[in-house]
Amino acid sequence: MSTAAAAPARTGAVLADLLPAARHRYAVDTALVLGGAALTGIAAQIAVPVPGSPVPVTGQTFAALLVGTALGARRGFLSLAVYALVGMAGVPWFAGGSSGAGGASFGYVLGMLLAATVVGGLARRGGDRSVLRTAGTMVLGSAIIYAVGVPYLALSTGMSASAAIAAGLVPFLLGDALKAALAMGALPASWKLIGRRG
Repeated sequence: MSTAAAAPARTGAVLADLLPAARHRYAVDTALVLGGAALTGIAAQIAVPVPGSPVPVTGQTFAALLVGTALGARRGFLSLAVYALVGMAGVPWFAGGSSGAGGASFGYVLGMLLAATVVGGLARRGGDRSVLRTAGTMVLGSAIIYAVGVPYLALSTGMSASAAIAAGLVPFLLGDALKAALAMGALPASWKLIGRRG
């Protein structure tokens, strides 16, 4: 029986666990972690400025949630930790080619680190297997990102809480709904496709 055939029935599996890698698990996990960090860095370069906000709309949050969900909590955390640490060290792969800690949007990076871990844990419990579960997983992941990012934005810029919500949350809700819709289609469809191949 192939690994892909058995995996969809296994509880506690995430998509990355379906890769055949019994002999080379460490190398595969390392590649997945580095690939997740790189995907997040590339997606962060898709940045659209938001008038009146120091935070742009990016593909970064979608990538972080996708990485966490597909790789699981441990590898998702490590991917986003690599992304954050390398960006803090000066690699210009934060939103719009920025780097370093302390910018107005750095709290969102920290929130993505936590969110990738949480959605990865939920994916291990089947949080990405159906449309409704994926929707809940993505909504919770986005809420975690904002729960860290918006207060950080307020503290780093001196904005009031209401101003930080207006500049760092409200303009992004529609985009987040679209990103969640993409995930709601892609993740359950991936599991179905894998099940058919098995």
